[in-house]
Amino acid sequence: MKTLSSELLKETLDSVLSNTVNRIGAVPGVVAMVTDRKGIIYEGAAGVRQYGTDISMTTDSIFALFSTTKAITGATVMQLVEEGSISLDDPVKNYVPEIAEIPVLNGFDSEGNPKLTKQKTDITIRMLLLHTAGFSYDFFSHEEKRYREHSMKEVPNVLSSSFESIKTPLLFQPGESWNYGTNIDWAGKVVEAVRGKRLGSVMKERIFEPLGMNDTSFVLQPSMDERRVSMHFRSEDGTILAKPDFKLPDNPQMDMGGHGLYGTVKDYMKFIRMILNDGEGVLKPDTVKMMSSNGLDQLKSGGWDAADPSLANKGEFFPGLSKSWGYTFQINDEAAPTGRPAGQLMWAGLPNCYYWIDLENGIGGYWASQIFPYHDASSYLGYLEFESAVYNVLSRNK
Repeated sequence: MKTLSSELLKETLDSVLSNTVNRIGAVPGVVAMVTDRKGIIYEGAAGVRQYGTDISMTTDSIFALFSTTKAITGATVMQLVEEGSISLDDPVKNYVPEIAEIPVLNGFDSEGNPKLTKQKTDITIRMLLLHTAGFSYDFFSHEEKRYREHSMKEVPNVLSSSFESIKTPLLFQPGESWNYGTNIDWAGKVVEAVRGKRLGSVMKERIFEPLGMNDTSFVLQPSMDERRVSMHFRSEDGTILAKPDFKLPDNPQMDMGGHGLYGTVKDYMKFIRMILNDGEGVLKPDTVKMMSSNGLDQLKSGGWDAADPSLANKGEFFPGLSKSWGYTFQINDEAAPTGRPAGQLMWAGLPNCYYWIDLENGIGGYWASQIFPYHDASSYLGYLEFESAVYNVLSRNK
């Protein structure tokens, strides 16, 4: 990769951040960074931590990482695979027996009661990492939302950080399709069963400490909480409401491998850099190669519905562009409109957090905001502009 001009990069990306927090319909605040294999080559913060205040956003601000947690959980699973402690084709029930009792939802009868059948195939660890087990999220699935509403007992939302919250029916028989859902929460339970300790402890010992990620945790430490960015909601008319008390449980019943981490963007850069450097200090090069390869065969990953418009807009990354899935990242099979080459990695978190990892060029970036619903018109546009600007500067240096 050619060296990116630091002066041009800073000028260009600072403008993107400034535009995102100052234009009509602006996001209250954002932090974004870019790294190459050696270190951070851009870091910026703009706006405020909480709408309506003058508390400036800073590069050490703490964000709820939501589903950008998943890749880190995936790394702890792949460490077990490396060691030979598990196989990706092992039935999950060998480690978490409760998963065998999860039924498959086959619609609803005339009275609105769910029609449930048994699994025909055991769910494997591979299915969890690839999102082919059949699990979903109630805010992305009208079927699951309806099941929760008609269930004989109250089914807690996944934001409750409880084991009960992920014991919801599969939308199809295991392995039949791709659907984004609580799969990685179950994968985290596999890690806990094998390691004999909570997922957060495993991550601390095997990911965070080796990489120096001292500001990432399932539990908000006091020093983190004082830097926490408030969550915001955008109403249908565009009005922004700050909800500083909206956060995941302080002492979670379960370390949610699918969405539960808090951390800084700078810490996440260290994780991205580890992947860019073939797993240095955490994973073997062959493992990173496998993680970044399509595991879906003929299946493809796609978009999502909006069953709860307050949390998520209906959408898809680059509609019409073929996308597959690795362990556990989305892979763009074709070159993305932003300039990202084919075969690279990315994913996102519900309050409009986005990252990408480009192994070909040796760069990666993270865009962090804290606003619902997902795919917010302003923050998502800012992310696309941010990534596109990086590749625009890169192309000028080639």
